[in-house]
Amino acid sequence: MIDVNGIQLHIAEQGEGPLVLLLHGFPESWHSWRHQFGPLAEAGFRVVAPDQRGYGGSDHPEDVADYSILHLVGDVVGLIRALGEERAFVVGHDWGAPVAWHTALLRPDVVRGVAGLSVPPPFRGGQPPLRTMRERFGGRFYWNYFEEPGVAEAEFTADTRTTLRKLLYSASGDAPGAGRPEQALVDPERGWLTDAADPEVLPAWLTEEDLDRLTESFAPGFTGALNWYRNLDRNWELTAPWQGAVVSPPALYVYGDRDLVPAFPGTPELIDKLPELMPNLRRKPLVLPGCGHWTQLERPDEVNEALLGFLTELRD
Repeated sequence: MIDVNGIQLHIAEQGEGPLVLLLHGFPESWHSWRHQFGPLAEAGFRVVAPDQRGYGGSDHPEDVADYSILHLVGDVVGLIRALGEERAFVVGHDWGAPVAWHTALLRPDVVRGVAGLSVPPPFRGGQPPLRTMRERFGGRFYWNYFEEPGVAEAEFTADTRTTLRKLLYSASGDAPGAGRPEQALVDPERGWLTDAADPEVLPAWLTEEDLDRLTESFAPGFTGALNWYRNLDRNWELTAPWQGAVVSPPALYVYGDRDLVPAFPGTPELIDKLPELMPNLRRKPLVLPGCGHWTQLERPDEVNEALLGFLTELRD
């Protein structure tokens, strides 16, 4: 447990050397990086993965406003300092990717290199994202389903283990129809999980023990994790001073070709322009065939190879 910015963060740690922070997404925990710890530590890195605020063994502040992007970046900067370091490599997946990208955007002085899995770098749009999606999809986009306090919580906590199994499987490259260019829309009356794919047998990258462990980490509920989404418009307002700014530290972006996130409205066009928009992108975005949303779980060997190449080059 580490004291950071007035809260406590639970971390897992392995190895010695330059610090690498691994930031998980939704609905996950530090354990989503279980395949990265050994290879990165053996290569001479100090690997630390926190349960981010609102998740697992870390504190779950009650105020929705305590989950803004400035709080989340502040946690990363504070964690680097609390671990006795001045700078770190920052790697994020899903929601962890925007935290990693924004840390590099807002505090490039503490970021030796930044890597994002699934979610590309943030380039601020012309209007608040929750409003944008509400207007585009009539309030049925999953971000908007998460907006109303208590609604998604009630659905997800009715059977936490089933919720996590369905969410993980339905967004993976193994789910029926994975990779089709459809958006994650939710009928508010039916909820998210009613039509979500549910495997008869877990895919090879997710064991029953893994699912048990993740279920245990959500014993406090989903409110903290969902509060991240409830700050999307607030984040848009807070980041106005960085309109037009670029991510300047060395960068790597990896995603699966069956992941729906890179197919979000406007995202394919953004990905095509990344080599122009990011002055220190070290290679073209790496696309993993057959991979869904859970990049480092579904394709650990390819992700480890990409991360090791990126980190070792910058260290040496």
